[in-house]
Amino acid sequence: MESDANTLSSSPTFSHSSNTLSSASPPQVVMTPCAACKILRRRCAEKCVLAPYFPPTEPAKFTIAHRVFGASNIIKFLQELPEGQRADAVASMVYEAGARIRDPVYGSAGAICQLQKQVNELQAQLAKAQAEVVNMQFQQANLVALICMEMSQTPQESPQQSLDDFIASPSHSSGYQNNLSFFEDNTNLNSLWEPLWT
Repeated sequence: MESDANTLSSSPTFSHSSNTLSSASPPQVVMTPCAACKILRRRCAEKCVLAPYFPPTEPAKFTIAHRVFGASNIIKFLQELPEGQRADAVASMVYEAGARIRDPVYGSAGAICQLQKQVNELQAQLAKAQAEVVNMQFQQANLVALICMEMSQTPQESPQQSLDDFIASPSHSSGYQNNLSFFEDNTNLNSLWEPLWT
């Protein structure tokens, strides 16, 4: 019997028939189950509703959504939606589930309230800054109007006339006369001391 097995395995017709069988049948495609079916430990069907949105490379995505919503609710929800909206629905469910795990009381509403508070604070700061800008522009306009008013009230003088007015002013003319009297006093002192040197 052992010799018969050897002859069967060594016969050329047996090896040829096995080669023809393997070449005739198409190669089998090994489909890995999606992350949802892998976690649920079930057979992933060809038209699995969860497969396009929970690939086998992202198991945490389904784990988070499954923990909060449950697999049956996710499947039911996706089946009720048109295919164009399913990807957005899965992204929303995963985000909501993650927020609910982080904050079991408020979930994503807590994050929304926090962001709304920040928006309100920033809007208040912006309104304050805009009011300060308007106030500064108003002050600048008042200053320009005041300068223009003063320039229009004072007549324009020629440079020669302003120089003459400067010289003729009492303070400058009295200083000039004081300097002349000081010079005259010095000449009188020189005349007094002159006989001593001769």
